[in-house]
Amino acid sequence: MPHPHPAPRVKQYAANGSWVVAVEGELDAQTLPPLQQAMERAAATQPILVFDASGLSFADSSTLNLLLQTHRATALRIAGAQPQLLRVLEMTGADTALALFPSVADACEARAS
Repeated sequence: MPHPHPAPRVKQYAANGSWVVAVEGELDAQTLPPLQQAMERAAATQPILVFDASGLSFADSSTLNLLLQTHRATALRIAGAQPQLLRVLEMTGADTALALFPSVADACEARAS
């Protein structure tokens, strides 16, 4: 059965000493693999990984799991999280473990912690 929503778009680029992985669209267990591959590759090679969530319109528990796995592998910063993702992070307590920033620029400019 085809997925009801188009696959999310994932792009990557360097910005101010950080590696940014940006996603646009909806993420669930079926649409997560392209983002997961990008995040795993970046986490293995980049000291600071910024996840640009500003274009993310939906995220489920598979996305939360990926963010927590990435956080354990590298310095993960989440930029521009929309209300739906923020709610998932707050409900699970992950907002206290993950570094959240209002924008990619803020995440890139933050001092290493």
